[in-house]
Amino acid sequence: MIESLVTQIESRFAELGEQMVDPEVISDRNRYAEAGREYRRLEAAAELAKQWRHAHDDAAGAQELLEDGDDPELRELLRASRERLEQLGEAIRLAMVEPDPNDDKDVIVEIQAGAGGEEAGLWAGDLYRMLTRYAERRGFKAEPLESSDGKHTFAVKGDGAFSVFKFEGGTHRVQRVPATESQGRIHTSTATVAVLPEAEEVDVQIDPNDLQIDVYRSSGPGGQSVNTTDSAVRITHKPSGTVVSMQDEKSQLQNREKAMRVLRARLFERAQAEQQAAAAAERRSQVGTGDRAEKIRTYNYGERRVTDHRIKLTAHNLDAVLEGELGEFTAALQDDEKRRRLEEQATAA
Repeated sequence: MIESLVTQIESRFAELGEQMVDPEVISDRNRYAEAGREYRRLEAAAELAKQWRHAHDDAAGAQELLEDGDDPELRELLRASRERLEQLGEAIRLAMVEPDPNDDKDVIVEIQAGAGGEEAGLWAGDLYRMLTRYAERRGFKAEPLESSDGKHTFAVKGDGAFSVFKFEGGTHRVQRVPATESQGRIHTSTATVAVLPEAEEVDVQIDPNDLQIDVYRSSGPGGQSVNTTDSAVRITHKPSGTVVSMQDEKSQLQNREKAMRVLRARLFERAQAEQQAAAAAERRSQVGTGDRAEKIRTYNYGERRVTDHRIKLTAHNLDAVLEGELGEFTAALQDDEKRRRLEEQATAA
């Protein structure tokens, strides 16, 4: 079964390699971009398939020579080759797990202060800084959409942004001594993070008649026109009751455009959750209530420790994590997701 999969990978990877240098494909921007994306997606599996071939040849050669007479070194080579084949077979199966269809999409991230009062608002700001720095480290572009007391909304643009940031959705708990605490007591606060795949207009059809659009005067810090013109926008999607407000830009048109992007992302996520019952439970539990008991990750300042509770991974590099060095957690969570998907596929089969 693995040999058949290896053959398929080799054949498809070679075919994509030919397409990448085919003048006809190169001249078609969409075809070339799609071929490039699939080529990059298959690259790791193709390298594993190459290693599997080498191990398979080693095992076959050792087996053939052992038929002519026993040899301890050949027996050891055969044993090691078979063990390597098992490891590579598992790695190839994981590499070929069907990806989340949203993985290539850009994302909209919404951070909201949870339990903990003023300290929760400060923590929401720290998470905003951490996640935007992580975006920059990954080569993505972070675009601020809205920032107010305890709430930050931003977009992350880049190939595969959702495949990275979807693991940040949930309740992030912090344990630290607030700057306002005179007794040096440790407080526990939370902030919730929602990660939504950004939807294009073709993904979500919105009837203008379903929208109620209100304009009002901005109340936060901003330019000269704040508090003097009706630049802030509130859009209500009447069928779903979804409300999005935006006031960071001086222009009503810009605020309306940003609000529509967030609205499309929320409606897209909602539609997917309704279509996929299994995904619905997972996505709707992503944010939870913001209660201290609901958490995906804990950041402990006293011990300089970060623990991801979903995969039981702890790292003692809090300062680096807060500077956006989240790669270790993302890689572990991606592996965990692939294993769960592989199990689901095996069960379904």
